[in-house]
Amino acid sequence: MLAIEAAGLRKTYGAVEAVAGVDLAIGPGEIVGFLGPNGAGKTTTIKLLTGLLRPSAGRAAILGHDVQREPVAAKACFGYVPDTPNLYGKLRGREFLRFMARLYRIPPAEAEPRAAELLRVFELWDASNDLVEGYSHGMQQKLALAGALVHDPRALFLVEPTVGLDPRSARLIKDILLRLRDRGATVFLSTHILEIAERLCDRLVIIDKGRIVASGTMAELRGQVAAGVDGERGAGSLEDIFLRLTGGADYAELAAVLR
Repeated sequence: MLAIEAAGLRKTYGAVEAVAGVDLAIGPGEIVGFLGPNGAGKTTTIKLLTGLLRPSAGRAAILGHDVQREPVAAKACFGYVPDTPNLYGKLRGREFLRFMARLYRIPPAEAEPRAAELLRVFELWDASNDLVEGYSHGMQQKLALAGALVHDPRALFLVEPTVGLDPRSARLIKDILLRLRDRGATVFLSTHILEIAERLCDRLVIIDKGRIVASGTMAELRGQVAAGVDGERGAGSLEDIFLRLTGGADYAELAAVLR
């Protein structure tokens, strides 16, 4: 069974087609990087996949549950952390995780040890009785991810999870994502940090102007690009591939202008 599936997914706003027929088939135990320029349709696609937006056409499913027809069953299967999570500042860290567990209908006998485990894993135990509004950006980011994991989801949607984190916290989150993958969970990761995507992700999906322009492993993406930066087929980093597929700037012209 596919963990994340989309077929002909579209979203239009008047004459503007923000997402133009996206197809996805993502299995369990994968970290998939979702890349694209600003305004390419990444956020809209994730909102369609998670049920935050209703599609103009097409369908999306999580673990076989149609997101529109079975919203509760679908949402019980995944966690979602946007780029700027809105947390409840007047709750304490421990209380926030209890609140998230209740939303997912986790019995208290299971929720308490699960919350304690997550607080320790994310190095938030010592601050668990502090108000969330007093947390640093990095601590809030880690608490939001802990909240998304409190029900042990089989799919996880993340938007820029390491932005603004110190190296230790960023490494911690990357290690946790790898452990989740090894346990069979699927991570759908949207980021502009191509180095992280290249090192962390098993597969990459690149979207531009609302359409998927490439999908596959790094080796497969190199094969889809006509030529690498040195003129040989298959050469080039993810940055090179990304810029070629999404119409990157003509750097020769740019250099001439800046001379």
